[in-house]
Amino acid sequence: MEKFLEFIKENLYPIIGLAVAIILLLTGFYEVIIGIVIIVICVYAGFYFKNNKEDVKEKLKNLIDKL
Repeated sequence: MEKFLEFIKENLYPIIGLAVAIILLLTGFYEVIIGIVIIVICVYAGFYFKNNKEDVKEKLKNLIDKL
């Protein structure tokens, strides 16, 4: 029993994460979260492209040249 409690103490956050993931999957709320994550990633990409326009153009040009 002592080893089990030690295991729980060492791995508390992954166990909590697993429980939250199971709850999200069972409730279907994960679809909303995936949508929010996609929106956040797209906004971040937009800011990155805006701030690094020349680098992005050069990298895209190199990628197209390779094709």
